[in-house]
Amino acid sequence: MEHMINVTPYLIEGIQWTFIITIVGVLIGFVIGAFVGLGSISKSKLISWLSIAFVEIVRGTPLLVQILFIYFGISDLLDINLDKITASIIAIAINAGAYIAEIVRGGVQSIDKGQFEAGDSIGLTKTQTMWYIVWPQAFKRMIPPLGNQFVISLKDTSLFSAIAVGEVLYMGRQYANATFSYFDVFFMVALFYLAITIPASIILRRLERRLDV
Repeated sequence: MEHMINVTPYLIEGIQWTFIITIVGVLIGFVIGAFVGLGSISKSKLISWLSIAFVEIVRGTPLLVQILFIYFGISDLLDINLDKITASIIAIAINAGAYIAEIVRGGVQSIDKGQFEAGDSIGLTKTQTMWYIVWPQAFKRMIPPLGNQFVISLKDTSLFSAIAVGEVLYMGRQYANATFSYFDVFFMVALFYLAITIPASIILRRLERRLDV
């Protein structure tokens, strides 16, 4: 019990970085995912192929490999000292971006083609039809899976302990290694993650019911 209490300040410090990396990474990932998702259904074969290739490559490789490649591989290739936090945000953004791209693609394709025809009939360009008619409807349907992706990305930050980022798991491991109190510490680490993910899941379910999607 003593170690459960003593490790709490360390985990609170770690959870701040967990949130920062997740929020910034997923926001950037959404921008990436939006462009890639729309690109995958583009009539341009080159854009479509590049978008699909990006999604398949990222989804087909483990996040841990991506983290190590970005932090060590790119730093070595470009001969730069990439900051751990920056590397973590890039990794989450790219990884989440690939999954969000599929959410965006599915959301847009779920909208009836008649909506595109309706936009054309009132003189809107394809871009205007997408922005004013299709995207608002599609985005509403994307909200639940986007929320799920946020929770997944948040849990994925535990992998950044591999490059010594001071998130929840890393801070817990440091304390456990110093005190040899592994059960108490990792029990608290698990509780911290549950304290985040369970409320988030409840909010997402309520939001889904409210939006009726």
